[in-house]
Amino acid sequence: MHYRLRRAHQRASSIFMDVIGDAQLTPTQWAALVTLRTEGALSQNQLGRFTFMDPATTQGVILRLVERNLVERHPDPQDRRRTSVRLTRPGQTLVGTLLANAMQAHDRTLEPLSADEQATFLSLLSRLM
Repeated sequence: MHYRLRRAHQRASSIFMDVIGDAQLTPTQWAALVTLRTEGALSQNQLGRFTFMDPATTQGVILRLVERNLVERHPDPQDRRRTSVRLTRPGQTLVGTLLANAMQAHDRTLEPLSADEQATFLSLLSRLM
């Protein structure tokens, strides 16, 4: 079973990389960008929880996105010990530009399944998370 889950993940990631339209953007980075677009500014810990990333992965993703000027970090206004992360204007523009490509990657990933199978599959996946 684990082999199949890993293989399905590899397939989904490969499709994403083929379709997204930004060779530097990984699926994990995309998850962070879309989450920030949806939720607004978040602490690093919140971003990690929303995207199911461990703290080390979250920090690495944020650093790479900061280097590309897609997100920025600031001291959290409620707690100066925490860092708040938010999209920059270029980050907002990139997400808006690539949303259709991300949907195409989603559709291509699920293409082998009927509409009913897709709904069942996504429901079962949410139960595993």
